Parts: sequence; structure tokens; C-alpha cells
Amino acid sequence: MKDYNYYNKLLFEGLYARGFRNGKGKEYDEKGNIIFNGEYCNGIRWNGKGKEYDNNGKLIFEGEYINEEKKGKEYYENGK
Repeated sequence: MKDYNYYNKLLFEGLYARGFRNGKGKEYDEKGNIIFNGEYCNGIRWNGKGKEYDNNGKLIFEGEYINEEKKGKEYYENGK
């Protein structure tokens, strides 16, 4: 299944079960960049690689999700 935003930009493609993202999927930001590629469990990023950005588009996390926990680099305001 694929989800699009108001401007017809792809936001998610993957599996759903009981109305939640479940199983393998890819999540994209509004610019089309992939921000998560992995498994979801009841709508939560569960296992896989991901990146998170703040509201200004700055990278704030890059790494793996293992059983919903983030494992990787977290970036703060000063870029470290």
C-alpha cells in the first residue's frame, strides 16, 4: 500500500495490518528522501535503518532501530 500527502508526494509504501503499518515498509519525507527503511510493528518503527529530521530539515538521528530503540548517532543543534 502507498500513502501520499496532500501534494501527491509519496510518504509511505509498505504493509498494513489492522489499520497500522506492520511489516516491511519505507517512509519518506516531503522532499522524497527516504527516512526509514525497515519493519514496523503496530505503526512504530521497529527494526531497520532510519534517519530523523527536525522541523527545519536538519538531521537529528541516523542509525538503526532495534526493537523500537534507536542505536546510532544523534545530532544536536551544534551538529554534534
